[in-house]
Amino acid sequence: MDITKFVVSHRESALLYGDYSTYQRQLSKKLLNCRKKLNIATKKRGTFQTRNQLYAEQVAEDHRWLHLHLLTAERAWANAMAIKAAHSVETKGIGGKTRSHIASRLDKGAQIAEDMAEVIVKPESGASWVDQLEARAYAALLRGAALFEKQHWEPCLKSYSVARVIYSQLSTSTKGDIFRDLLSETIDPSIRYAAYQAKIPRTQPVDEIAWKYFSHAVAERHNALQPILDEQRNKKSAMTSADAPPATLTWRGREVKIEDAAIAVAWASVGTEKVKLSEKLSSAASVNPRELAGAYDDILVASQDAVDATKQAIDELKSEGVPQSDSRMQSLQITRTAVNFEMISWRIGRNRVLIGQDDGARLDFSSPARKKKQQEQTEETPDDKGKDLTPGRQIAKLKEKVVLYDGILQSLESIKELPGVANDQELSTQLEATSQYFTALKCLAISRSHAIAGSAVNALALVKHALDQCNAAHSVLSGNSDDGKSAPRNIQVTNQHVGLLRDILGGELQRSRALVEIHNLNKPTSASQTGGAGKPLSSQLLNYPAGGVDLNNIVTYPPQLEPIPVKPLFLDVAWNYIEYPSKQRPVAAAQERSKGIEKEPEPEVKPQKRGWFGFGR
Repeated sequence: MDITKFVVSHRESALLYGDYSTYQRQLSKKLLNCRKKLNIATKKRGTFQTRNQLYAEQVAEDHRWLHLHLLTAERAWANAMAIKAAHSVETKGIGGKTRSHIASRLDKGAQIAEDMAEVIVKPESGASWVDQLEARAYAALLRGAALFEKQHWEPCLKSYSVARVIYSQLSTSTKGDIFRDLLSETIDPSIRYAAYQAKIPRTQPVDEIAWKYFSHAVAERHNALQPILDEQRNKKSAMTSADAPPATLTWRGREVKIEDAAIAVAWASVGTEKVKLSEKLSSAASVNPRELAGAYDDILVASQDAVDATKQAIDELKSEGVPQSDSRMQSLQITRTAVNFEMISWRIGRNRVLIGQDDGARLDFSSPARKKKQQEQTEETPDDKGKDLTPGRQIAKLKEKVVLYDGILQSLESIKELPGVANDQELSTQLEATSQYFTALKCLAISRSHAIAGSAVNALALVKHALDQCNAAHSVLSGNSDDGKSAPRNIQVTNQHVGLLRDILGGELQRSRALVEIHNLNKPTSASQTGGAGKPLSSQLLNYPAGGVDLNNIVTYPPQLEPIPVKPLFLDVAWNYIEYPSKQRPVAAAQERSKGIEKEPEPEVKPQKRGWFGFGR
């Protein structure tokens, strides 16, 4: 029958392009079409007929009788939501008459849904146990909405608790996302608000509230649902006794009380996922880094839920006007630092698993599948690893490692920005040493790429810098002991990791020095060895002398006559004093013609006025 899917699909398709009024009009049209198909529609100018009663035999014969009552209940719900949305924009809020009108419409829809649930439970209807649960949950959901509008918080909690228990059972048994969406978007916020109005402490989680207000009469009235609800109740009681949410959280020697229930549940799930991760990694037969990194997904999701719950609790206290000096706010700040540190720690561990064994300190380019195949055929020596890859592919793999190292370093920087970390000198020293350790690994990967590309000098400089960083980290991290090979990787770097990296860097340093020496010996003879031929040192001041300075060829002696650049201004002034032969003949001819012409009297030159506007001397 898919009651929940039928309701949710109709709501989503209508509200995607319209509002509740649009949904109400669509439901009226669908109701008319359904009545016509069942031959119960009121004819034109016919007398009004009351709502037909639903029978179990009708449901077994045709599911459209069930859809008819579902559409009727949904139309009443849509009408109530449309009225509520229309009056929600008013400054004074929803008045008493409007609220009673909304509650009456929801009461009508809840009554129709409850009658439908009573009919479906009967064996004659042919409904499965899933259909019975969905019908009862839908009726409880509408009844809870009606009691919510009436502000009857205790009965409202009982109705919503029935819906939550049933939808939780369906979400775990049928693996439907529809039920999870209903729980997270509709039911859980309503239970939390009704519990707040009923003055229930915030420390109680929603699950505990739902089971506390769950009406046991539901199981007593419906014998078919008794085994399912008993099983769910037994699971809940077993979980409460064995895996109760922690009441306190310890961080760096400080123990704080967890007052928010959502944080307690999320923090408990982090501990559970940590145990599961250890079991997965210890029993994993695959050595593929991507498969091992996939085991970290659940604990990352759980730690992110704890971070979100802590942030939401802090935001709620800020909205209530609680100052930072309040004890609750101080406890939440410590909790925020702890849960963020935990999440970033597992994120770093996932990147370390993706890098490979020993954090990528050993040079290994072979894939896990190829390595396993080669180990089955013949024992492979470390010097032969990666020989079948081209230099370009080897450099590309090293670039992938460098990207992961950058992600780890960014995560470490984000930890330093958490509240209270800067004041903890011991933790800051540990984080700085861990950052130096991964910086050394990053420099080692880049130096190997330079060595593959043929730049031995750059590789030597990077290896020397990596060794200095590793030695600085080794003095701090040497006290960290290894918890075992089966322990999942996180932010903690043990002394075995640092010691192995230092040994590898020492060998790489000697190897790079030898390669640079061989490179220098294989250089062609320099210009200084061929009699000083070539440019002098004074003309090469802009170039760094990588091969040394030839002191026998500093300047050119004796100096030679060479052109030098001259400013163009001097050439422009000299142009005025140059007389060319071609310009002398026209000047002489003009002078001869001017002899036969009498000179005109020159005009009298008047003295020019001086000063401003002719005034003054």
